[in-house]
Amino acid sequence: MQVSVRELKAHLSRYLQEVRSGGTVEISSHRKVIARLTGVPLTTDRGISRLIASGTAEWAGGKPRGASIATADHGRSVSDSVLDDRA
Repeated sequence: MQVSVRELKAHLSRYLQEVRSGGTVEISSHRKVIARLTGVPLTTDRGISRLIASGTAEWAGGKPRGASIATADHGRSVSDSVLDDRA
């Protein structure tokens, strides 16, 4: 389905419903397609589920804390390095 920018703005909820139900909306300006609106598929990340099932990864349902990786302290801050690179 192809609609103009003006039509899309006027009836946005209608076109969003079209996209939710699997359709695609092409947006045109001056009869030239400038964008395509598609829905985001509902997926479950089976890769993570596989890692948890195999015992490679664990998750207790909370917020991830991140890896416990210690970085080497070379005596110089990142902000100093960035400022030097900008000069």
